[in-house]
Amino acid sequence: MKKIFILSIFLMSAGIVNSQTKVALVFDAGGKNDRSFNQAAWEGAKQAEKSFGIILKDVEPPDSSAVQEAIRNFASQGFDLIIGVGFANAPAIKTVAKEFPKISFAIVDSRVDLPNVASLEFKEQEGSFLVGVIAGMTSYNVKGKKAVGFIGGMDIPLIHKFEVGFTQGVKAVNSDIKVLVNYVGNTPAAWNDPAKGKEISNAQIAKGATVIYSAAGGSGGGMFDAIKNKNGKKDCASMKESCVYAIGVDSNQNYIVPGQVLTSMLKRVDVAVYNTIRQMNSGSFKGGSYVFGLSSNGVGYALDKYNKSLISDDTIAKVAQYRKKIIAKTLKVDSTR
Repeated sequence: MKKIFILSIFLMSAGIVNSQTKVALVFDAGGKNDRSFNQAAWEGAKQAEKSFGIILKDVEPPDSSAVQEAIRNFASQGFDLIIGVGFANAPAIKTVAKEFPKISFAIVDSRVDLPNVASLEFKEQEGSFLVGVIAGMTSYNVKGKKAVGFIGGMDIPLIHKFEVGFTQGVKAVNSDIKVLVNYVGNTPAAWNDPAKGKEISNAQIAKGATVIYSAAGGSGGGMFDAIKNKNGKKDCASMKESCVYAIGVDSNQNYIVPGQVLTSMLKRVDVAVYNTIRQMNSGSFKGGSYVFGLSSNGVGYALDKYNKSLISDDTIAKVAQYRKKIIAKTLKVDSTR
């Protein structure tokens, strides 16, 4: 046993045996079980744990004041890679990354210009355009007019990208459709207020919205509740012009209210996190800016057993046409109001 132990020490010192890569995730408001943005990051990390045998830890800070301390604690413990999930964690990542230049960091949804930080950003407007096309082609007249809804979480430029892309997609197929826009709030609490999300959804339904797209993190749970209550036990695949449909965000949320979720805008945070961990584990990690859009399958829309009966072949074909145009850069999707 002693000889084996001495041999292991020798091999490790020679670089022949690698110690396990240690990765930590620090989550945004809403927590890792929000069924949306944070959960997508967690699923990517868990898949990396399974694939590479890394040591994986995480923390869900109770408030923004605890984020920097959590990140610094992981750095002090010698973690190889620390990932801040969410733009709100960027200032803390920047501060601690300067203090620990030999440790690697990543930030999702923001940019930190330091050599040891990978900034993982997305062209959310492109995926939102596609689900806007689907919403526009699915909407129907209520009292002689068509309307769809958008619910944002925190009223910030990042979520404006979802709103603007969605609106542009809707208008691309029918410029007469009214897009109702509401935000949950102006503070991080806006990501975790399903009661407010439900209240906004009900108000939009009352104004004639037949499809509602939520980019509001955990607050989007209120939209699903409102849709479910409105539709009851209707078969929305065969009663399309009497149902109101939800559009999920970030993760595939089609399963939450089966048959009543038109689609979900996929933001592949899971893939971005997985690939960053893979690079760290293989020794190929590099700081810098990484942007994921349609051309890299970083965004898209979900089509599965839960919603395939809700989306027509014509709609799928139309979405494919627009997708090609966006990738070819013959169609520019706006990212700001």
